[in-house]
Amino acid sequence: MILSSRRRILGVAGGLAAGSLATPALPQPAARAKPDRIVVNASGGAMANIFRRTYFAEFERLHGIRVVDTSPVDFGKLRAMVESGNPEWTVTEIGGQDAVRAKEMNLVEPLDLSIINLNGYPAAARDSHIYISSAYSTALGYRTDVFPNNTQPKGWAEFWDVRRFPGPRSLRNHPVDNLEFALLADGVPLDKLYPIDMDRAFRKLDEIRPHIQVWWTTGAQPAQLLVDREVVLASGWNGRFFELTRRGAPVATDFTGGSLKSSVYGIPRGTRQAYWGQQFIQVMTNPRLQAIYATELSYAGFNPETMNFVADDVRPLLPAAPGNLEKQFWLDVPWWTENGARAQERWNRWMLRR
Repeated sequence: MILSSRRRILGVAGGLAAGSLATPALPQPAARAKPDRIVVNASGGAMANIFRRTYFAEFERLHGIRVVDTSPVDFGKLRAMVESGNPEWTVTEIGGQDAVRAKEMNLVEPLDLSIINLNGYPAAARDSHIYISSAYSTALGYRTDVFPNNTQPKGWAEFWDVRRFPGPRSLRNHPVDNLEFALLADGVPLDKLYPIDMDRAFRKLDEIRPHIQVWWTTGAQPAQLLVDREVVLASGWNGRFFELTRRGAPVATDFTGGSLKSSVYGIPRGTRQAYWGQQFIQVMTNPRLQAIYATELSYAGFNPETMNFVADDVRPLLPAAPGNLEKQFWLDVPWWTENGARAQERWNRWMLRR
């Protein structure tokens, strides 16, 4: 939705020196010419609005350079730009498993850690070429009126336990996450999930299959299923459950065994404004700005000071919050890159066995 090893980046999601909105601009070499603008490419939509009010506004204030935003995220366009020798993007979001590919294919500049302060970031959120801006999670959503006062299933072994925790359930119609959840339900420790034992995972999925009311296919679906009480338990993207919880719906999230993924950014190799791309990423490490982003979208950054600027009632709802981060696993993107097609073929066959 994380790199002491590059195995933890996705679709694999800062600087203590950037701890305040009033942080002065870093000194610039005398010969460093300022462009009139830089271009930041990302997902657009609601995220673009928040970026404009936070990271873009702060970069423009610090450096006097206008930020132009474009979308969507497009790996093919990134590759074509770099190969042409004249990338128009200064910084770009990179989606899913493409972050690993971008680094391996030499499509992004190395991060300049004399500018970008990653002190205090966890090992899983540090990489030589990719900036891991925030984390999101596929986690367990539940109805609080059915499971009140912390009585919900805590993790996937209890999700599988239909006697202790009765009621209709929903899982995604996709092997990603479900294979890991099945292994966790079967007793595999968080740090032993990879390489995935697909035979074992599918045997465990056979057990829960009769109790899955809906196999969801879109991100909005599990949240709506819970609201409509068609199911009482569902896997889903934490941001969808977050929105419901904050609106007062009887829906909450348990992060035990959640599948962490990251939002990541890179500086296209050969961009003329690489130096200013480094400066923009440094702005993205600002904990106050990360806290605004987390509070509005639930995707928290990794500056260790960020949680200090998040309200007490919001903090437990964030996948990267202390206490939540430690009980989840980072999706192993290289494993899925290598084995995803095979896993999908097997999943398709398994789903046809009605």
